[in-house]
Formats: sequence, C-alpha cells, structure tokens
Amino acid sequence: SEATVFQRSRFGAMVLLSLGVAGYAAISAFVPGVRTPFVADLFAEKALRALGHLGAGGLALAVGAFQFSSRIRARRPALHRGLGRTYVVAVLISGTSALLLAPVSTGGLVAHFGFGMLAVLWLATTGVAFSRVRAGDYDVHRDWMIRSFALCLAAVSLRIYLPISQIAGIPFEDAYPAIAWLCWVPNLLVAEWLIIGRTRVRPAA
Repeated sequence: SEATVFQRSRFGAMVLLSLGVAGYAAISAFVPGVRTPFVADLFAEKALRALGHLGAGGLALAVGAFQFSSRIRARRPALHRGLGRTYVVAVLISGTSALLLAPVSTGGLVAHFGFGMLAVLWLATTGVAFSRVRAGDYDVHRDWMIRSFALCLAAVSLRIYLPISQIAGIPFEDAYPAIAWLCWVPNLLVAEWLIIGRTRVRPAA
C-alpha cells in the first residue's frame, strides 16, 4: 500500500542520514588529519570529552536507527536486544560527554543551555526507555525510544540547518545559538506527534 511504501521510504531515509552522520562522527573522532578546524580545536582542548561525544554518539546513531526495524524486532529479537544495550551504553557515554562540553560550546549562553538541555533530555529519555523494557512494558518502552532517538537525530538536524543558514547568509554567530535549540526541539515535537498516533491505534491491554 501507499502507506507501507511511505513508511519504508521514511525509515530508509532515516537510516541513510543516520549512517552518514555516524560515519562523519567516526572519521572526526578517529582520523585526526581530516578534522575540521572547529573539531580539531575541540580535541586540542577537551580531547576525552570530544572523543566520547563523537565516537559514542556516532555509534548511537548507527545502531539506534535499526532499532525501529520491525523485521529485526520480529525475526532477530536477540540482535534487537544487543543493539539496544549498545545504544544505551553509547548514549550514556556520548550524552555525558555532551553535557560536560555544553558549558564551553560555541555560541554563548543560549547555545550552552540549548546543548545542555539536549544532553539532559537524551540521557533521561534513554534511561526511562531502558527501565521500561526491563520492566516488560514494551509499548511504553518504544514510546520513550522514539523520544530518545528523535533527540539523537539532533546530530543530523544540526548538519542540515548549518549549511542552510550559511546559504541564507545568516552570520554563524547569529545562527548557531538558534540551531542549538532548533536541532532538537522540532524533532521532539514530531516524536510526540508519532507517539500520539501510535497511542490512538494501540490495542487495549
């Protein structure tokens, strides 16, 4: 059906974007010679935090996207659980590193709070998702995973908004503080919309 084709296309686009940014993060984390000046300066000043954020964040993006594959959940439940554990550990490392980096991020106080709030919510939503699956509450677990990965996709959104702002001629120092919020707030709103849709069609217990 058209709905199924749309869902598959949406999932495929999410996977491709996630893997693309995950690859960029991995290269930036482990190949010093190709780092941008901004990332190189970050590693020069806060190497361990930068490595934790980029390395583990890229891993979270790469494995998290596949957690929404109904085929993997149905046919390879052990793989789904393994990827889920990997995602949780990766978020713990990357999110904590991001929280420590937020106070020294580019863009001033507005950006500090934007990235800091993103890190806190990413850690919190992932923690709730993990606690719910441990309790066997799989529907609520999935809702919180949708929120968690929507926040994880801020890494993708940021890399879309930055070039758009440059093409639009907006000075970096003006655009970046706004993008520190725009990269995740709309994502979370879309996640809530998807969760509301799921709740309406969820069968009664």
